[in-house]
Formats: sequence, structure tokens, C-alpha cells
Amino acid sequence: MDQIAVMQQATEIAPAAAPTVDSIIAPTAVRAGHAMEHEHTREAIRRRLAAGPERSYLRDWIYGGVDGIVTTFAIVSGVVGARLSPSIILILGGASLIADGFAMAAADYLATQSEGEEFRHAENVERRHIKVCPEGEREEVHEILQSYGIAEELLEQAVASITADRDRWVRMMLHEEYGLAAATRSPWRAAASTFSAFLACGLVPLVPFVGGWREPFWSACAATGLMFVLIGAIKSRWSTRPWWYSALETLAVGGGAAVVAYAAGAWLRGLAG
Repeated sequence: MDQIAVMQQATEIAPAAAPTVDSIIAPTAVRAGHAMEHEHTREAIRRRLAAGPERSYLRDWIYGGVDGIVTTFAIVSGVVGARLSPSIILILGGASLIADGFAMAAADYLATQSEGEEFRHAENVERRHIKVCPEGEREEVHEILQSYGIAEELLEQAVASITADRDRWVRMMLHEEYGLAAATRSPWRAAASTFSAFLACGLVPLVPFVGGWREPFWSACAATGLMFVLIGAIKSRWSTRPWWYSALETLAVGGGAAVVAYAAGAWLRGLAG
């Protein structure tokens, strides 16, 4: 039995003069002075839950963006460390943007597609279990609800309410028994997020060389560091950490990869004489 159903049941049982959910939540939020991400009125809650959970592609964008910068700057720093011609930077960097970007997008597409296939497989398994052994599956629902601390006198009613709807029953088991998210993501949107971020961010270390700037390598270092900071700061909007911590963490991880690439280029140049 979900929280909204419990609220509704409590409202029906309470006297007519009792305050409604809306009259309690809205003023309390205003008095508390907290900015809330969404409304908590009864109608707003119903609309939001009916629409289902949102699909987030932030992970794909961050993954593609950081990898694009690190990959391209690794080429830049490696070539500079080996003291090779700057034209090689443009050739290898451009090839990396296209080839590695598509490779990353393809990998993300297949990985996200696998998540959806895993979800559908578990859904089919659970539907078969409910059909073959419904009593055993009801007992699983009973144990899950009991672990949430639902009172014994309400437990059987809650189990009966959930198992009366096959789709609701399956959704609950997918979340509680398999730990799967309620929303499956689009492989195409995941791949597009990864590729666009890889391309946009990966171009940054190449701009000083394309534009013929003075001291292009140090300009690329500064631009790359700034991009790491910006990505970290953007990422912090969905994190409990402050923006500067996320920015410095991203800068440290990406900068470390660039230093390793530069050292590897210099070492290989030494081996080649």
C-alpha cells in the first residue's frame, strides 16, 4: 500500500472537519522557508507519479565529456611530450574525435540496450512465477511489506491490494526483489548524449592548434583544465557535494590522466632516441 493510499484512507476515516493533506503540506513548506524541487499538493503528486520517473542521461553526458577531453588531450600531450610535429596533433586528434566518439556511443548504446533487455527478461520471469506459483509470490510481497514495518492488521489488506493488479505486482517485485529501476532508458538518447559530449568537449584541446595560437600547448592545458572545472561544477548540481569540490575532483582525475599521457610520450621518445 503506497503512501498516497494511506493518506487517502486516513482522510476518509478522519472527521469532516479534519485538515486536508494540501492544507497541511503547502503552508508548512512556506513556513519552513525551504525551496522544493516540485509541488507537494495532492493533485501535483498524482500527476507526477502517474507520469512515471524521469529518464536521466547525465551519466552518459559526463562520461562522454570527460572521456573526450582526456582522450584528445592525451594525444596532444603525448605528441608534444614526444616532440613530434604539431600537424600530427590535428591528424590524430581529429581521427580520435570521430573514431573514439562513435566507439563510445556504440558501446553506450549496447550497454543501455542490455539494461532494457535485462529489465524485460526479469519482467517475463516474474510474470511466469506469478502464474505458476502465485501463493509463493504473495508470500514474497508479504515479507517485503512486513520489512517496511506495516502493522499486522493492515498487512493482509495491503498484500491483497497489490496482488489484485498483475502489473502493479510485477513492478513491485522488479524493484524490491531484483533492484531494477522503474524506468528503462533509450539506447539512442544515451548514445547521442555520449557522442555529442565527447565531440564538443574533445574539441577544446585542439582549438589552440587549429587557430594557430601562440604557445598552443599551454593554451590547450589551460582550456582543458577549465573544461574539467566546468564539467565538475555542472555535475555538482546533481550531487550533495559543493561545486568547488566536484570541480577540483574532476580536474584532478582528468589532469592526472593528462600527466600520465605526457610522461608516456616523453618516455617513448627517449626509447626511440
